[in-house]
Amino acid sequence: MTNRSAGDADLQRLQRRRKKVIRVGIGGLLLLVLLSRSVLPVDSPAHDGVEAIGLAAIAICIFGRGWCSLYIGGRKKNELVTTGPYSICRNPLYLFSIIGAFGIGAQTGSLVIAVLFAILCWLVFRAVVLREEAHLAARFGVAFTRYKNLVPRFRPTWHRWRDEADLVCRPSLFLTTTRDALWFLMAIPVFEGIKVLQDHGWIVPVIHVP
Repeated sequence: MTNRSAGDADLQRLQRRRKKVIRVGIGGLLLLVLLSRSVLPVDSPAHDGVEAIGLAAIAICIFGRGWCSLYIGGRKKNELVTTGPYSICRNPLYLFSIIGAFGIGAQTGSLVIAVLFAILCWLVFRAVVLREEAHLAARFGVAFTRYKNLVPRFRPTWHRWRDEADLVCRPSLFLTTTRDALWFLMAIPVFEGIKVLQDHGWIVPVIHVP
C-alpha cells in the first residue's frame, strides 16, 4: 500500500470514528434535553426570542455548510484548499456545525443549553481536527504548515479572504452536504414534542436552566 493510500485509509477511519462520537454525543445531549427545561415560560416573548435566534443559527449552518462544499467538495483528499471560506478559517464546515449545534440547543428556549450544545460540539470537533491536522501535515508538508500558521483553526479572520476566479464544483456533493445539514431542522419538532410530553407530566424535568 502506498503512503497516499494508507493516508486515505487513515482519514476514512477517522471520519468513521468522528461519526460514532457524534452519535454518542447526540444521545447524551438528547438525554439532557429530556431531563431539563428552561425557566422561561413556553409562551413568553423571551422563550420565543431564544428559539428565533436558534432558528437563525440553524439557517446560517445550512447555508454555510453548503457554501463550504462548493470549495471543498471532491478536493479534500487531493488538494489543500485555502480559498473561499477556507482562506479565513481552516475548518469552516465544523464552525458552521457548531453554530448549528447552538441553534439546536436554543430550541429548548434556554441559552444555557444552547451554549452547552455549542461547547460540546466544539470539543468533539477539536479532537477530530487535531488528528486531521496530523494527516494534512504528513500529506502536504510545508504548505500545510504555512497555511496553519496564517489561518486560525476556528476563529474567522475576515481580512485574509481570498477567492478563486473560477470555481469548479460538484453539484452532487453540494446537494448531499446541504441535505445532510437539513437534519438540524429536525430539532424543532423533536424538542417541541419533548415540551408537550413535559407539559403533560409524561416526562419530569429535574433541571431548570435559564
